[in-house]
Amino acid sequence: MKKCIAIPILLLSTFLKGQQPTQTTTMDSIHLNEVTLKANAILGSKFEAKNRTGSAFYISPKEIKKFNYTDINRTLRGVPGVNVYEEDGFGLRPNISLRGTSPERSSKITLMEDGVLIAPAPYSAPSAYYFPTIGRMQAVEILKGSSQVQYGPYTTGGALNMISTEVPDSFGIFLNSSFGSFNSGRIHTQVGDTKKNFGYAIEYLNYNSNGFKDLDNGENTGFDKNDLVAKFRVNSNADAKVPQSVELKFQYSNEDSNETYLGLTETDFSLNPFRRYAGSQRDEMNTEHLQFMLTHVLGLGKNTSLTTTAYLNDFNRNWYKIDNVTVNGERQSIANIIENPVDLQAYYDVISGNSNTTNNDVIAVKANNREYLSTGIQTKLNHRWSTTNSVHDFELGMRYHYDDEDRFQWVDDYGITNGIMELVTNRLAGTDANRISDARAFSTYTLYKLKYKNLTLTPGIRYENIQLGRTDYGSSDPERSGTNISTRENKVDVFIPGIGFNYNFDNVSLFGGIHKGFSPPSNQVGEKPEESVNYELGTRFTYSGLSGELVGFYNDYSNLLGSDLAATGGTGSLDQFNAGEVIVQGIEVLLNYDLLSSNTNISIPITLGYTFTDTEFQNSFGSENDIWGTVNEGDELPYLSKHQLNAAASIEYKKFEVHLNGRFNGAFRTKAGTGSIPANEKVDSNIVLDLGTKFRYNDHITITANAMNLLDERYAVARVPAGLRPGMPFGVFGGLELRY
Repeated sequence: MKKCIAIPILLLSTFLKGQQPTQTTTMDSIHLNEVTLKANAILGSKFEAKNRTGSAFYISPKEIKKFNYTDINRTLRGVPGVNVYEEDGFGLRPNISLRGTSPERSSKITLMEDGVLIAPAPYSAPSAYYFPTIGRMQAVEILKGSSQVQYGPYTTGGALNMISTEVPDSFGIFLNSSFGSFNSGRIHTQVGDTKKNFGYAIEYLNYNSNGFKDLDNGENTGFDKNDLVAKFRVNSNADAKVPQSVELKFQYSNEDSNETYLGLTETDFSLNPFRRYAGSQRDEMNTEHLQFMLTHVLGLGKNTSLTTTAYLNDFNRNWYKIDNVTVNGERQSIANIIENPVDLQAYYDVISGNSNTTNNDVIAVKANNREYLSTGIQTKLNHRWSTTNSVHDFELGMRYHYDDEDRFQWVDDYGITNGIMELVTNRLAGTDANRISDARAFSTYTLYKLKYKNLTLTPGIRYENIQLGRTDYGSSDPERSGTNISTRENKVDVFIPGIGFNYNFDNVSLFGGIHKGFSPPSNQVGEKPEESVNYELGTRFTYSGLSGELVGFYNDYSNLLGSDLAATGGTGSLDQFNAGEVIVQGIEVLLNYDLLSSNTNISIPITLGYTFTDTEFQNSFGSENDIWGTVNEGDELPYLSKHQLNAAASIEYKKFEVHLNGRFNGAFRTKAGTGSIPANEKVDSNIVLDLGTKFRYNDHITITANAMNLLDERYAVARVPAGLRPGMPFGVFGGLELRY
């Protein structure tokens, strides 16, 4: 078995392989001279990220605002170890991988907002059809590698935590408005203040666009998204014997987007990559998201705190989109039609609007109507004590969580005449998928951190007890009377240990660790969870103005799980399948240097990030519904670029800022394989440059201008769910910031 790194703590490997995995929650690194504990943060600062025993990255408020991104894909692309493939060009529904985890709908990483699980149903249906708007975030934290026992339930690749705007220390008003290409507009406003015992923050964001794709009938292909967040905090006096605070957070968002699963054939993409077929003209996604969070922080003496958060997330969505086409009584999925347009010419002519339907022809548009609930309560106890040469930190956390996904779907039939779709049959809700999947999970963890002189050790263990169930009423019982009900249940009981270390030399530190990777199974009876043992070894360094990080990682899967997602060309059942043993290994490089660090008036910082990801199946099998194709031993995982390179350079001079970011995304395959990638299974490499500029007129007024895809690169981002899909073309956006 080949390995790209060696880890000096392999003694834990036998123990880890004999256990099942789990994880969840939050905590910051604690150092001899400083303690930074925040209820909603993993790290809280770049200082904490650089001193973590495992790999970590902190995207600061200043970095987020460089380009005024509202696209999480673009925000994350400078982070080594993050692999993303786009879908809609605006980042509405991202596909994020950390260290080679399956990227589809970001379903194999722990997603959080303010330290709380934020995927619609993190255990029972984790695919992220809802994703928080990055434009309203204050910071983003990415944790990879060892010492992940605090965060779960997905522990293999890492955790991503987005920190929303915090209650300010003093009164402030902020307004950011911009407009640009594709008739895109944005307005973002905040107001907040803190008094002696009370603070608040209220924020609104609207982001909209007509879209950059060209629907055959000329209709809008864009979206309109609203976000409202309010926080109210009550706290005791600063000198109180038992200091405490209570914060209530309310968040509401809605989205109307004219998005589709229908992409383009090879021929049509080469002619016009931004075309949308007439058969997708009725496709529309409507969503609503509601969140309540109540957080209580209690100080139990100088070195002890207890933080408790109760949360509720409610998410409703209906993605009404073309699913299949019937010609002369024979039905074909849109994925098959796009993949075989010559053999299925009659079907292709229908979806492209080249021919009219007859009585035996129909376009089936599926209402993927679902409601999600995610709720629970979590608490963590932090205690610190010190001796002459050491600092000790102990953290104990617990969480009880419930979530469910309620599918109540139907399929309508349409005809098409002269490129215009007309409703033929309007069916009842619940006559397609009609079932509820649910999960109940209790998790607890303990993490001990010892800092002795220059050495830091963080052993920990996590426990997850998960009950997964499904109640299927059947398509013939939309009233849910229970006449033909079927149920199933799966249970998981697992321990997830891990340990990390960090040793500081002069200007150099060595860190690494080993931990158990875990991903919950579905509710299929007897299905086992995804398991792995994960190693990392790295160094952080600073020398003559040059700072950076070099990390090697090696993830040894004993049981990788694939998922049947419509987003990747499957049926959308969410059932998982066993992909067996897989090796994922790689290298991450991050370099930072300021060309004029000695000049106090001007700064030219440069950042370079590179990720190499190598994957290999250790066995052969046929994937369910041919999602990954026929897999042979030695094949590579699909949807993962082997090479990624990101370079950023800025010029900051008094009132001016100019930021340039370039991203190279290597080619990737859409089905498992080895060697050269077949043309019909390949997404080519691309290079995308973005430019951001700012001019601060005074302390209250800032003028911004941004250009996306500066070279107007025309490139494909994916071949799923059904056909080739384009990235955003060249776009220019200008705006104004007002701050008081």
